[in-house]
Amino acid sequence: MSMLSNSYFHDEAKAFEFLESVLWKDGPVCPHCGGMERITKVKANKAKRIRLGLWRCGPCKRQFTVKVGTVFEHARLPLNKALQAAYLMTSSKKGISAHQLHRTLEVTYRTAWFLAHRIREAMREGALAPFGLNGGAVEVDETYIGHRKGAGKPKGGWGHKMTVLGLVDRSTGRSRLFHVEKGGPQIHAIVLGNLAREARLMTDEHTMYKKIGREFAEHSAVHHYNKEYVRGDVTTNTVEGSFSIFKRGFKGIYQHCAEKHLHRYLAEYEFRYSNREAIGINDGARSVRALEGIVGKRLTYRDSSMRVAA
Repeated sequence: MSMLSNSYFHDEAKAFEFLESVLWKDGPVCPHCGGMERITKVKANKAKRIRLGLWRCGPCKRQFTVKVGTVFEHARLPLNKALQAAYLMTSSKKGISAHQLHRTLEVTYRTAWFLAHRIREAMREGALAPFGLNGGAVEVDETYIGHRKGAGKPKGGWGHKMTVLGLVDRSTGRSRLFHVEKGGPQIHAIVLGNLAREARLMTDEHTMYKKIGREFAEHSAVHHYNKEYVRGDVTTNTVEGSFSIFKRGFKGIYQHCAEKHLHRYLAEYEFRYSNREAIGINDGARSVRALEGIVGKRLTYRDSSMRVAA
């Protein structure tokens, strides 16, 4: 039986109950004052229609739903459709376009586009534990995709493309993807900020990694120019494999995006890679993890900007 047959995907009242069970494991929490005492459900009566999932906080006297303080706050579409979208985006290995969400959910394209960006914001990792703890191996590499705004016509090389830096922690199977705008100095800052100093850094022979490699317990490089791709356990094949998944999905599903939106698409592919079936996380668990990330994040329509289709 498909996960999409679950009642909370088709009944909005059930959708509120499900999201409450995900976000309020110890009971309702007031998003206004943070209290958990004397919180009561607001019940409908014949004289007044009550919003679904409405609660009232006794201490601060304010009303709220589980959507307040999350990326779904002020979303006008039914919550059950938002949960369907989250499941479809987290269970589709290569992603799902806003046009497909628009057709599947029977909402406008603009609504589907904005909803997809809200869910990508939920997928964005919050607190970052360093990679390479206890001397673990971390692969680092860069790749290029799309076309930078204002870069002009391609003249060979990669100067006209957008740069993406990838990190993969072999011990956990998790990845991180970053949009790089300022070249070497930004790459150095990202690597230093995301790797533990006891990590074993593995890169290709690019000279920019030599200096930063001295900051870690070990730095080993494979020489691609000499057709060397593996030497013992030294390789960047894992991070290049994550790039391959990203590029096939991005080009096949989304085709293109503005550079200002690239970080959100990277968050989407990073999330799915770091929560994939191969490391024991199935579609249902992956969608719940995405929903756990909706708290404390807001994305307005103006912030997301509708000028570029996706």
